[in-house]
Amino acid sequence: FPLEGVRILDLTRIVAGPYCTMVLGDLGAEVYKIERPYEGDESRKWGPPVCVNLKTGREVIYELAKKCDVLVENYVPGKLDSLGLGYETLKSIAPSLVYCSITGFGSEGPYKAKPGYDVIAASMGGLLHITGSEDGPPAKVGIAITDIATGLYAHGAILAALLQRHRTGRGQKIDVNLFSTQVACLINVASNYLNAGKEAKRWGTAHESIVPYEAFETKAGYITLGCGSDAQFVSLCRLLGVAELAQDERFASNRTRVSHRKELIAILSDILKSKSSSDWMRIFEGASFPVGPINSMKEVFEDRH
Repeated sequence: FPLEGVRILDLTRIVAGPYCTMVLGDLGAEVYKIERPYEGDESRKWGPPVCVNLKTGREVIYELAKKCDVLVENYVPGKLDSLGLGYETLKSIAPSLVYCSITGFGSEGPYKAKPGYDVIAASMGGLLHITGSEDGPPAKVGIAITDIATGLYAHGAILAALLQRHRTGRGQKIDVNLFSTQVACLINVASNYLNAGKEAKRWGTAHESIVPYEAFETKAGYITLGCGSDAQFVSLCRLLGVAELAQDERFASNRTRVSHRKELIAILSDILKSKSSSDWMRIFEGASFPVGPINSMKEVFEDRH
């Protein structure tokens, strides 16, 4: 394991922080999970858990910090400072410690004292605005994706800090927050607004600039498919038994398919409703375009792959 011998002092709970330390543990790090007495953490994976009252157990944390390579915490900014467990204090005790703080909105700015949950950061960071059906209200993603992305950003930053420490012998402070992570994850949607002033909208399962690229109802279930090139669209039409559709001037190129989105999607929807998802997947086996069924949890974990 690449992180064998690395020790993590984990003062986090819920999702973003524990996800970060879980990934580090999966890579071989030894995780010391600090939990509140009698309560614990709802999302513990790696241990061993150590129950410590941070108000009265400071010396325990000091000793662990000296032995550990990384500390990860997700308290509201200033909380651990008030308990004598902030970065500057621990740096004086363990100068090689990598100290990672995961918060809702960061350690600076007008929102720094605000508590943050995944859905709040996803709301303020624009994700809910672009999620949901085209003519419906904003929708939450089915998992805590902003939390998970924040945990991954934090784990990557910690790996970089450990590499730098290998070169310099010094630790450092890392600040990661849900809001900034969510804004960073807007990628092309944010670029369209910043560079062209184009406000984003909801597209359901569809894609703004690729057609077809969405979910379709079948006779039994749903499938998603996407044609990222004209050649893939030709292949789709052939397998659907409507090869002539690819020669229709309305649908011959992606540009014209985008312009005639509603007409094409209506045609494809009618065809795809004629067979079940499993039937279509057999027909599409080996196709040049990506396609897959929308699986239930049972189907996910029974998938032959």
